[in-house]
Amino acid sequence: QVQLVESGGGLVQAGGSLRVSCAASGRTFSRYFMGWFRQAPGNEREFVSGISWNGGSTYYADSVKGRFTISRDNAKNTVYLQMNSLKLEDTAIYYCAANEGAYVRSYLAYDYWGQGTQVTVSS
Repeated sequence: QVQLVESGGGLVQAGGSLRVSCAASGRTFSRYFMGWFRQAPGNEREFVSGISWNGGSTYYADSVKGRFTISRDNAKNTVYLQMNSLKLEDTAIYYCAANEGAYVRSYLAYDYWGQGTQVTVSS
């Protein structure tokens, strides 16, 4: 069992930066593939980024590639999403999720979810 708590969301101007964090409970955090998803009003939850158990492999949606960076610190049971050059269309609730399996983009495959943190990008 893993419990996830996101933090770090907020209001930022377009072009700015923000880092969101996801703290996990439990001793087995390092065994999970971790993903970040986002959901804007009226939209389906979409994959943003993912990272393998040891951080050796990272994955990004085309819409954020080159602007967002995912990382994890297994000693702190935390995964991060650094978001740079933010755009209005990045506005959404951001969720972290844990998957006991390997890399997958579908939110349906993830086993554990945080409550989400709001990121709002203003013009």
